[in-house]
Amino acid sequence: MARITIIETGAVPQKYRERHGSFPDMFARMIRAEEPAATIEVVSIPNGDALPDPSKLEAVLITGAAVGVYDRLDWIAPLEDFVRTAYANKTPMVGVCFGHQLIAQALGGTVRKSEHGWGIGRHVYQVLPENGVIDGEAVAIAASHQDQVIEPPSDALTILSSDFTPHAGLLYANGATLTVQPHPEFDVGFAQVCCDLRDGKAPDEVVATARASLAEPMDNAKLGGAIARFLTRR
Repeated sequence: MARITIIETGAVPQKYRERHGSFPDMFARMIRAEEPAATIEVVSIPNGDALPDPSKLEAVLITGAAVGVYDRLDWIAPLEDFVRTAYANKTPMVGVCFGHQLIAQALGGTVRKSEHGWGIGRHVYQVLPENGVIDGEAVAIAASHQDQVIEPPSDALTILSSDFTPHAGLLYANGATLTVQPHPEFDVGFAQVCCDLRDGKAPDEVVATARASLAEPMDNAKLGGAIARFLTRR
């Protein structure tokens, strides 16, 4: 039975948590849709939990957060050290949104706010053929970010891309690290919440377009299933 440790790096705003759950709750639903018997443990940085020893973990998933990986918060450097140790150990590891960016930064990539501005709503990403992890030619997934991986680490292969987010999915040379910018754990309801939270922060037309896009089909099950298999079947 697979044991996955979710590193929670950000919190769902309290007013939305009762209906939608925490980020680990969302990931647990996503993982168990593919791997019902998976055991899931949560290490919550917002709650003050200490980072575990990566060598004692079977698999790791690092969540999204509202902060930037370049912000000088006291927990970011230790989390980067954790990532480098897990990477060297070839511990199966996935990062999503903030997790995607933090893993890239820890392993030598560059992350910053994108000139494209806010990416919200349904985004479509081209899939690198025969990447061995994600099937098909494209996936449509909800996004919620300003920051992007601008330059991936030298040992990362870009397997998801769009004009808005050229490095939206990275597969690393150690064979055990996969990261994605969009959010396969977000259902349409929470993707709508992310649009609501950008009212007055992102341009009105960006928010309106994002809201409308969420009526189109999404590929959460395809990408979420690929992530669950990546974490549990190595």
